Amino acid sequence: MQLKLEVEQSKAILNPKAAEKKFQLSRHVPTQDLRYFVNHYWIVSWDLSNQEPYLQEVLTHPCVNLVIEKDHSRIAGVTTGKFSYLLKGKGMVFAVMFRPGGFYPFVKFPVSTLTDRAISFQDAFGVESNGLEEAMLSLQDKGKMVELVEQFLREKLPERDKNVELINQIIDHIIANREIIRVDDVVSQLNISKRTLQRMFRQYVGVSPKWVIKRYRLHEAAKQVADGGAVNWSKLALDLGYFDQTHFIKDFKGIVGKSPAEYTMSIGRETTSG
Repeated sequence: MQLKLEVEQSKAILNPKAAEKKFQLSRHVPTQDLRYFVNHYWIVSWDLSNQEPYLQEVLTHPCVNLVIEKDHSRIAGVTTGKFSYLLKGKGMVFAVMFRPGGFYPFVKFPVSTLTDRAISFQDAFGVESNGLEEAMLSLQDKGKMVELVEQFLREKLPERDKNVELINQIIDHIIANREIIRVDDVVSQLNISKRTLQRMFRQYVGVSPKWVIKRYRLHEAAKQVADGGAVNWSKLALDLGYFDQTHFIKDFKGIVGKSPAEYTMSIGRETTSG
């Protein structure tokens, strides 16, 4: 479980080789009683004192995050585009990444209302974030940070919702089967109605099944670029289930902001056309 988690989440970071020189990232698995709702905890810390600020870009997962950050703690919904964060000076961010659908049972309102935006702890849980933020940021030990945030979550722990498990089974299937590039593929393979699937994802995940499919295909593409060696884009497009290279390039540029070739050059890699 730990290994799978590390591999899948690392695909979200664009230009990972440059990123690892600018900040430290650690991930922590939740205790057993919280794993139904929480994917993992992540902690980013950096010290760029006397250095230029660094803009880190990420292709986010279909997950809500509870973020602890000095004077900016929040509940962040799914970012449908590319998420950018400017690292400067010295700082740290602690976050709870909920499983896809795992945040919905805490609030019982459509998670789509959080997409591309953030709300306060008060709006989500009826409490201010100040106390938890102050206590978390006063700690140096990461294990103690995890213990504290888990205590906070346990005090608000909802009943388990069977749809959370179903949603994660569907997403695991999408990740594992690259030939899935349309929602109709999911519908036929898993014998679930298209309307039910779309409604469930809108309510629990915050984004459509179509978005999830495209996002995980782009995660795989970005990872292959970063892994090394020349990239044959025609072959990669086919490997990821695209019928032609044109649609793959359109999807990639629409999210990353650069064509595959431009992204490859930006991280100092080689490319081949076909």
